[in-house]
Amino acid sequence: MRRRQVLSRLGAWLRREPDDVNIMLPFDEVVGALGRTGEKRLGLRVIPLDSIVGSVDRTRDFDRRFRPTSGRARERWERLALAQRRGEAIPPIEVYRVGDLHFVSDGHHRVSVAHALDLKTIDAYVTEIVTRVSAAGIRYRGDLIVKDYRRIFLDRVPLRGEARAAINLTAPWDYAELSEAVEAWGFRLMQDERAFLDRQTVAARWYAEEFVPVTTMLRQAGMIDTQTEAEAYLWVIAERYRLIRTHRWDDEVITALRDRRH
Repeated sequence: MRRRQVLSRLGAWLRREPDDVNIMLPFDEVVGALGRTGEKRLGLRVIPLDSIVGSVDRTRDFDRRFRPTSGRARERWERLALAQRRGEAIPPIEVYRVGDLHFVSDGHHRVSVAHALDLKTIDAYVTEIVTRVSAAGIRYRGDLIVKDYRRIFLDRVPLRGEARAAINLTAPWDYAELSEAVEAWGFRLMQDERAFLDRQTVAARWYAEEFVPVTTMLRQAGMIDTQTEAEAYLWVIAERYRLIRTHRWDDEVITALRDRRH
């Protein structure tokens, strides 16, 4: 397992993969990016070994696949491996669950030995962490910045249900720019109606009265292809104002934007 870890690092370097490709996901950073709202004990469960991607105590003794990164754990590791091969009872590990991901709080060596023996599952006492933002899409540490910016965006633009799920951006900073655009739209709306609107109301009306009609129009005009609807919307509102200095939507605007895109 130690040799496999060294070869894996070498392979990642030769392929010029990101530095975090073989690093455990840090539990605190994941939960911080997603926004912790609560937790609940689920008790003893059988969990997939491959779903264990990180550690609570940020251990550096193992890599992402729980291969030892040094010789420090050798003696303890070998004792556990021998006990496992003899069929001795091995206590369940303890993990925190975030979405479909699991983070070890106790039992790192047991997970490492299980990987070495090509086991597919392991017994674990599970505590589920409930978060504001879904953990879906997290693979590496670098993915956390996108989740963090999305969480901040949803604080500023508190969308719900279908509207919340519809807003997806790839670049983290785009969430900040979209927040500014929605807040500016809401400010103009309040000026027009001469009334104060809270963030929930502005978010819901922006989605229904601005985002859906504009993205529908863009799709009909063939102006959305590989990007998400939110990315297309963010691009087109910036281009609209830069080219025409207006916040209106009409045939002249769409023609100018289509010509600009091609």
